[in-house]
Amino acid sequence: MHRYRGHRADSFLPIDTIELNELRARHRTFDGAYRRTALANLGYALTVLRLFDVRFYRIGILYLVLSVLLFAVSYLRARHSRHDFADRDEDKALYQQALPTVGQEDKREYGRPFITAGINVLAVAAVVMAVEIALLVLVLQL
Repeated sequence: MHRYRGHRADSFLPIDTIELNELRARHRTFDGAYRRTALANLGYALTVLRLFDVRFYRIGILYLVLSVLLFAVSYLRARHSRHDFADRDEDKALYQQALPTVGQEDKREYGRPFITAGINVLAVAAVVMAVEIALLVLVLQL
């Protein structure tokens, strides 16, 4: 169960506009980027499928697969963000050892310290690399 200052996630209200802006910025940056990329690839896939002839259908379908996989990674990243904004779990030694960013030592904290979502970055890199290799093979077959 994810709680924010003791409240359930659905009943949470930010203290002030500064906290609201921080939460929106994190959501826009860390979650929204994956969704926007997936939507852009979906648009490209539909464009290829609608405007080009039958020889390019496999390329359009490849971009459609890329879009679906990026939506899956986006979902996983959004689940990760729910933990980032939840109240701290004092048992987590990793977050207690996090060093404050230079210039942020005495500032307000919003959720747990930021740690790069390395597994998500690796997943996106692997998916895009596989699609680019497949795209190269398809283009060379034309």
